[in-house]
Amino acid sequence: MWQALLKDIQQGNIKSLARTISLVENEMEGYRSLLESLPPSSTKIIGITGPPGAGKSTLVDALIGEMIAQKKKIGVLCVDPSSPFNLGALLGDRIRMSDWYTHPDVFIRSLATRGSLGGLHPKIIEIADVMKAAGFDHILVETVGVGQSEIEIAGLADTTVVVVVPEAGDEVQTMKAGLMEIADVFVVNKADRPDADTFVKNLRLMLAPAFHKTTAEVAIVKTVASQKEGIADLFEKIMHHQQFVQSTERKYWLLAEKAYYLIQQHRMRDINKAVLKAALEKSGDTNLYQFIKAYVTPSHSSTNANLYNP
Repeated sequence: MWQALLKDIQQGNIKSLARTISLVENEMEGYRSLLESLPPSSTKIIGITGPPGAGKSTLVDALIGEMIAQKKKIGVLCVDPSSPFNLGALLGDRIRMSDWYTHPDVFIRSLATRGSLGGLHPKIIEIADVMKAAGFDHILVETVGVGQSEIEIAGLADTTVVVVVPEAGDEVQTMKAGLMEIADVFVVNKADRPDADTFVKNLRLMLAPAFHKTTAEVAIVKTVASQKEGIADLFEKIMHHQQFVQSTERKYWLLAEKAYYLIQQHRMRDINKAVLKAALEKSGDTNLYQFIKAYVTPSHSSTNANLYNP
């Protein structure tokens, strides 16, 4: 089954792609064999991140339009926050991208974070790699934009686009150094608002100390995504960045990040939140540090096998 699905995906069968993503997402038997069979791909991933309300979805919609105008085939992964109770997507509404759902050269998939603290889907790397096999020219990944997702996206994307708005002055002032470092392109969206030019100037000053650490200056692009303004310039800056061959050190650090994440997922695969919840309910109020000894201390594992998945 898996080999047939992979062959269909490589031939551009969107239904097979959607089905395979669901099977990988739900860890159906044999999915690892499919992942191990994936061929190398040169498709680049563009990560779009930034705080809620910055206009990421509108920007992605406009960026898709620019790419389609240039005859590109696009894959889009939109990561939504999820309910802590049923792990379903809380937002899930891709109204701003509704023009593209039936377009033959655009594939859009919404994913819930499924409780991932970082804000990315726990199978985002695997799903992105499956999509690479489908022959897309570009893959866009839009994050939730909360917590650690802004940093995590750097371990996945070849080009990381950080979206902010002019009113985010105080927020930018308190940005983590890591966020400033992972941005390959800064987008100041809603740039028709007052003080946009001053904000851009201040952002350049804040980025200046980091320039000596990079081989290229971080681009800053002003856009008004709702009016499709500045989108062509943004796409040009993204393509310009992707023309640079990543340094060996950065390339392998990114691969190490992905490998670490995949190993972490593999090591944690036997831990089930629902079973943990049931065990906690049974024990009542308990000292969590004593409770987790069953999971972090090897000598305790054999006596608590019933707390793990079968």
